[in-house]
Amino acid sequence: MYRLSARQILLIALLSGVFAAGTVACIGSLSSRFFPKTAAFTETAPAGITDPSVASDEQNNVEVYKAISPGVVLITSTSYQQGFFGQVEEGQGSGSGIVIDDQGDILTNNHVVEGAQRLTVSFGGEHTYPAKVIGQDPDTDLAVIKVQAPREEMSTIVPFGDSDHLVVGQKVLAIGNPFGFERTLTTGVISGLQRPIHARNGRLIEGAIQTDASINPGNSGGPLLDSHGRMIGINSQILSPSGASAGVGFAVPINIAKRIVPQLIQFGEVRRPKLGIVPYSVRGLTGQIHLPVSEGVLIYQTAPGGPAEQAGLRGTSSNDAGDLILGDIIVAIDSQKISNTDDLFRILDSHQVGDVVKVEVVREKTHMTVPVKLAPPDTTRRPRQ
Repeated sequence: MYRLSARQILLIALLSGVFAAGTVACIGSLSSRFFPKTAAFTETAPAGITDPSVASDEQNNVEVYKAISPGVVLITSTSYQQGFFGQVEEGQGSGSGIVIDDQGDILTNNHVVEGAQRLTVSFGGEHTYPAKVIGQDPDTDLAVIKVQAPREEMSTIVPFGDSDHLVVGQKVLAIGNPFGFERTLTTGVISGLQRPIHARNGRLIEGAIQTDASINPGNSGGPLLDSHGRMIGINSQILSPSGASAGVGFAVPINIAKRIVPQLIQFGEVRRPKLGIVPYSVRGLTGQIHLPVSEGVLIYQTAPGGPAEQAGLRGTSSNDAGDLILGDIIVAIDSQKISNTDDLFRILDSHQVGDVVKVEVVREKTHMTVPVKLAPPDTTRRPRQ
């Protein structure tokens, strides 16, 4: 038991608002048991592209663009809100999307369509078609929308490649709609691999691809391609003080999309297994409260009936005297060190529903290991937002 001063209790009370706004840690890998029997994408290499080893760079650029660009669309999102004087104000944004089948499914970034009340898709030219969101995953910044368009408009399907065997220096091509200029091609190389970036909700997107191919506002949701015309990533972010391309762009690896897309189409969401806690990085409390460790994840709250509670893990509570008793601090899972919530998300992301993980915690200066069986999404309740 850690007895806290009034100042420390006040700090905990203030932090609890942050805790309550967090998501229950329902992180884990995507189990194949949830996937549809037929994948919603193709890995067949596109026709019409000469082997890059015998083609000039210019020829390769021309052939990849010709083969793939009809499968890249312009997405326009519209939202409405009431102005200060009661008038309805309209806001618009645009981004890119990728045709992944001939059923109308379009892959894009979640931030391109988030909050949209109306979506339209253009396959080039002035004609647009209505679309709707069918699946979103804020944690990876990916979404799938479905467009109501003639099937011939979706005849060019962008094939998925493999992002696990990329090398720095490898040529890449990006096709998108920067600043609304439809189907713009830029080229470059892979500048770095395994870059940690964060989605807008703060979740870590591990292993992002860094490229110097020009990526600007409007490129979001478009494909990053290899020289064979296979999609290896979804362009998502830029690092730039000005907000325009500075040669540092990031793409979500396509192998993440391979796991995410089937569930977005089938369920409308990603069904991750849950540990059933509200977590908080110990580093955020350093210097404010005396703790037995300097790194780890504090269990602020366990979800009633959830895996952690059933396994005997403890959240933060108080005794009859009103003293706060800090919850267990997770320092490792399956012998892999947990320094912060990003580590927690990353390690649990390699597991699936039903897996039993060995959670090492510190409780009142005592180290102990507790087996926890990860549960499906509907086992624990989500915190109030």
